[in-house]
Amino acid sequence: MDFRDNWRVILLVVFLVVSTFALFSPGVGGDAGGGDGAVVEETSSGPTNLQFGLELSGGTRIRAPVNGLTAENVDVPRGTQPLTVERRVAGNISGVTASDVTVRLAAAANETTTVEVFSDNVTEDEFASALQQAGYYADDTTVRQGVTEETRSTVVRILRDKISKAGLSGGRVQEVETADNQHFVVIEMPNTNRTEVEDLVTERGKVEVVATFPADNQTGNGTQYRQVPLLSQGDFSSIGTAQESSTSGPNVPVVLNQQAAENFSNAMRKFGFVTEGVGQCRWRTNPEDPGYCLYTVKDGETVYAASMGERLAGTFRQEKFTQSPSFVMTTTNMSEARELQIHLNAGALPASLNMEQGTSYFLAPSLAEEFKLYSLITGLVAVGAVSAVVFLRYGDPKVAAPMLVTALSEVVILLGFAAAVQLPLDLSHIAGFIAVIGTGVDDLIIIADEVMSEGDVSSSRVFQSRFRKAFWVIGAAAATTIIAMSPLAVLSLGDLQGFAIVTILGVLIGVLVTRPAYGDILRSLLTEK
Repeated sequence: MDFRDNWRVILLVVFLVVSTFALFSPGVGGDAGGGDGAVVEETSSGPTNLQFGLELSGGTRIRAPVNGLTAENVDVPRGTQPLTVERRVAGNISGVTASDVTVRLAAAANETTTVEVFSDNVTEDEFASALQQAGYYADDTTVRQGVTEETRSTVVRILRDKISKAGLSGGRVQEVETADNQHFVVIEMPNTNRTEVEDLVTERGKVEVVATFPADNQTGNGTQYRQVPLLSQGDFSSIGTAQESSTSGPNVPVVLNQQAAENFSNAMRKFGFVTEGVGQCRWRTNPEDPGYCLYTVKDGETVYAASMGERLAGTFRQEKFTQSPSFVMTTTNMSEARELQIHLNAGALPASLNMEQGTSYFLAPSLAEEFKLYSLITGLVAVGAVSAVVFLRYGDPKVAAPMLVTALSEVVILLGFAAAVQLPLDLSHIAGFIAVIGTGVDDLIIIADEVMSEGDVSSSRVFQSRFRKAFWVIGAAAATTIIAMSPLAVLSLGDLQGFAIVTILGVLIGVLVTRPAYGDILRSLLTEK
């Protein structure tokens, strides 16, 4: 065998070997993440390394925009601190705190200052009015619905972390943009019901530890309760695993960073938690007169209230807490403890998803299994039909058999690529595979007809001349297909995107690898020298 004359066949064999290794070798592509918004902890599905998406494994898909308003070109004086702007703006909007406002100061001459407010209860007029009252020029034309690209990217990153840390394997989170410039976050979770996903991704997951205690009122002749937020997600240096103990019940052990530990220790002594407040939380029996409580607050809702224990209070009194700044955050049950752990680890979403303007649907896993079976049957029927047509047309196994083997090798290479990059296969991808089989056989028929249409091939030179003519035809057809499919592959048009990507990849593999290899095989079979 002359390697120089048959290097295209050798290249095809190499591709097939590598693809087979990617398909069946354990661990290949296990943590690739797909680069397409896939959460990394994906599990293998069956004897191959192929991953199946929502339509072939069942689960939930949510598509929703991010809640919020953005004011652009806001005139903020140079040198103003972002926190100052956030507090001033939040103070002029009812029900909004500084954590619901984000300021992005212009860092370069070609940038503008933007202010975002993350709330579904604020109108554009109210936001513009709040900016003006805070002393920053803005009118209703500078305020728009939606959030900035940076905020959307942060939302996507945190949602991936939440899904990953929740142990929900095979999920995907990505941002999509429609043709009319609307932005959505899409979450796909195989083998997960709708309620579980919505609970996880539609809450901001903002966790705080809030101290509640009696204090003198402003007139000094009575008492009133004060609530002081002390800790949030960024104050923890280590988050433990949710657990249940006989003394404190379900809880999450945490460790504070040094600065937060000093602030927390000072606050406990200042507010009386380590003296008269020890063991004095009555929140469950008398929420109107709770005493000294440390609330665990998630998204503004108190999920648990705890008293200061005598042992922990002793470490504050002796100022030894900062030497080992750890304690446990208790909850009412293990489900809340696990959810608390997820939120602490992943962080809080800057804004929630607007489900009223979004969509969601659930596909039962049993129905998805039927889709998988029907997809396999459809693929086999397509291969059988193509094989029958090819053999009936040529009646010569030495022409038809290599043609079918070459066409099927394109599918094997594509499947290997999908396994290597952990592409979650859906029905749109299966349709793309079938289209690749069809277009591949079309091109191979063009090559065979062109080569044999003018009689027997007497030499390699004659073969190459006829093959080049055929290759120009299939090359032009491939270019047309790629150009036609490119908009579908780039734009976020749902299932059409997966179909277009697989089709383009199949065409490229065919033109660059399999069809030249078929030419070498055909030349070896038809020429005398």
